[in-house]
Amino acid sequence: MQAALENLMKNRTTIVIAHRLSTIENADRIVVMHQGRLAEQGRHLALLEQGGLYARLHSLQFSEPQAD
Repeated sequence: MQAALENLMKNRTTIVIAHRLSTIENADRIVVMHQGRLAEQGRHLALLEQGGLYARLHSLQFSEPQAD
């Protein structure tokens, strides 16, 4: 499914609304909204390096469960 989406979006302007961050990791620009407002924008790695909302959401989605 992901490969099919990437093929359809190639060389086009596309707006993708996603809760699964893996869907948008390769986007040229990621726009993060919070409570109806622009929180941050940029490329995947830049947003991770900023340590803001996108980085926190990414950490929540991709972190390993802690063993007790």
